[in-house]
Amino acid sequence: MFYAILAYHAEGVVESWTPDEDAALMDDLLKVHDRLVREGRMGPAARLGPTVDARTLRGPGAGTVLDGPFAETKEQLLGLYVVDCADDEAAAEMARQLRGANPTAVYEIRPIALYIPGAPLSP
Repeated sequence: MFYAILAYHAEGVVESWTPDEDAALMDDLLKVHDRLVREGRMGPAARLGPTVDARTLRGPGAGTVLDGPFAETKEQLLGLYVVDCADDEAAAEMARQLRGANPTAVYEIRPIALYIPGAPLSP
């Protein structure tokens, strides 16, 4: 089963890092990423752009595009991973490994399904 692991962090903290601090964190995360890729368990991963550039589509019909993510938490979604795990516990363990490299981040873990209810993604 595929799971999405969503990486949350206080955006101001991430933006305050020096280029060297950011590079050091990315080096630690890439060690985890590279191992998971070698194991064939890592799908796409991305660091998202700043929330000031985020837009939200909402409303009836074609909807309206509004500025901002309108998050109601102190952390913002800054990136995501798509990983292949046997079950919920395996996905949680993978998130723990990522958190080991980035201990101040929050990771949300969600199973991924197609829009058709109950139809799982297949590898």
